[in-house]
Amino acid sequence: MRGYAGFGTAIILAPVYSALWEPRAGVPVLLILELVISLQLLPRAFKDADRRVILPLGGAACLATPIGTFVLLSADPELLRRFIGGFVLVFGFLLMSGWRYHGSRPLPLNLAIGTSAGLLKGATGMSGPPVILYLLSGPEEARQHRANLILFFGLIAIVSVLGPTLGGLMTLDVLAKVLWILPLQILCVRIGASLFHVIPVRLYKPFALAVLVASGSFALLI
Repeated sequence: MRGYAGFGTAIILAPVYSALWEPRAGVPVLLILELVISLQLLPRAFKDADRRVILPLGGAACLATPIGTFVLLSADPELLRRFIGGFVLVFGFLLMSGWRYHGSRPLPLNLAIGTSAGLLKGATGMSGPPVILYLLSGPEEARQHRANLILFFGLIAIVSVLGPTLGGLMTLDVLAKVLWILPLQILCVRIGASLFHVIPVRLYKPFALAVLVASGSFALLI
């Protein structure tokens, strides 16, 4: 999904990993995976992205991410896990409904959306929902939508690993989980990126939305 659409890794995996390993282990695993994947996709996306919009979004998100990390370190793990699952579920239904933001993109709004995304990234490993709903509303073609999302996630991924590292969450157990997941994820990102030029968006979207809803439901029910 990440290779194909430019987003989706954190939204799908945050509720699953939080349910399997609790958020203080699952979110750091996710953040490292996001960083590696972003570095893999970033070079080609940089030239196609709308940097006038994405750089303020990404800058605000990077500044807000450490505050969200404080929530991750201090919140009740069970409550946070259920919040992550419920949030993903609501986001999936919002995408299914077809609702999008259709206003302009002034700098103050870019900063506000970026800040909310950064808070979410630090606390849950997910920065995507507000940014995706915001960016996909524009008239750009699919290629630029994808490049915008890849550039944003690349910027925030670099910063997001610092807080958990300083907070002592990057343990040997977390790194071991990353090492056995990462090769498969790198392979699948490459497959998804190649499928972007083959599979029409209208065929892929129902599958992606179903995965989001299933992921959120899993974290709520387990």
